Amino acid sequence: MKTKADPEMLPEYDFSKGTRGKFAVRYRAGSNVVVIEDDLATSFPTAESVNAALRRQLEVERAARAT
Repeated sequence: MKTKADPEMLPEYDFSKGTRGKFAVRYRAGSNVVVIEDDLATSFPTAESVNAALRRQLEVERAARAT
């Protein structure tokens, strides 16, 4: 089955050796990508810094609930 050429695809794009659905299973499993806004990205430039801040926040919330 031949499909129409996409007018936005440039001739140098060659997907002839691509594998259809290569990442489909992983995509179906879900994604946890979160995009933070620019002002926060300057304070939390890495995934590690974001995760550390969120873990500290959870600890504070848990401690507040325990009292």
